[in-house]
Amino acid sequence: MDWRLVGERLIRSGELLLSLDFLEGYDYELSLLNDGEVGRLFKITDRYIVFLAVVRFSMPYRQLEGFTRALSRLIPRLITIDYSWVRRRMLDLSPYESLSGYDGPVAIAVDSSGVSVHKCGGWVERIYGGRKRYVKIHFAVDVKIKEILAMDVTTNDIHDSEALPSLITNASRHRLISEAYVDGAYDSIKSYRLLRRMGVKPIIKPRKNARTDRGPPERRFSVITFKELGEKMWGRLMGYGGRWAAETAFSTFKRLYGEHSMSKNMGTITKELSAKAYIYNMLINLQS
Repeated sequence: MDWRLVGERLIRSGELLLSLDFLEGYDYELSLLNDGEVGRLFKITDRYIVFLAVVRFSMPYRQLEGFTRALSRLIPRLITIDYSWVRRRMLDLSPYESLSGYDGPVAIAVDSSGVSVHKCGGWVERIYGGRKRYVKIHFAVDVKIKEILAMDVTTNDIHDSEALPSLITNASRHRLISEAYVDGAYDSIKSYRLLRRMGVKPIIKPRKNARTDRGPPERRFSVITFKELGEKMWGRLMGYGGRWAAETAFSTFKRLYGEHSMSKNMGTITKELSAKAYIYNMLINLQS
């Protein structure tokens, strides 16, 4: 890993927090948004919303409204924005608009992680001791640059393998996927057939009780090799270390935003996490 580049990206993330580049062509962008618009016109541009989204994850929404008030005094063309209005616009951000310009084949790592939900049943848990509630975020991550190519948000009762088809399909819309590194939770004949059908080389850690006489040739070869050589040598032969890209992405994502969501239902939880993924991808794509 190039630690100089990593350090430079962290430094650039501080520049991004107060970058006023969105002011360039602000009036023109606003005119394009309102061209042919029927009803209430846009008063702020999408790039201004992105700027506020970066700032937002350092402060609550109400403080963000105060931030826009102070910014309006410095730059009169920027109006003060109600915090609820900012929130609605931010939740419409797509996580995939900040992708790098590379269009060649990439290897991806797929995994999931839990996120606690503060407002969804939290009061019941505290008062009555009910079961802890959380959601799962599923990532398909570019192994090389740790960019999120696809994500899905599900309840905690959805098995990881059930999210794999949509992750692979969505990631394929943005990149040509050559290989997929996934752990034993996805080890099934269905997963191998899905990846083969989509032209993706499966690198899936076999389960310990996996049989050598079942499934496609790739799975049988992987299971035989795993049992004969052991986990460590199998991992080296298959390049399984690439799967840690997903672990790195989750670690970075949670350091940025914490391990919780403040929204109340699955629709807004998904939008909130998608907006966070948008900012994550922006930071990942900062170049030295």
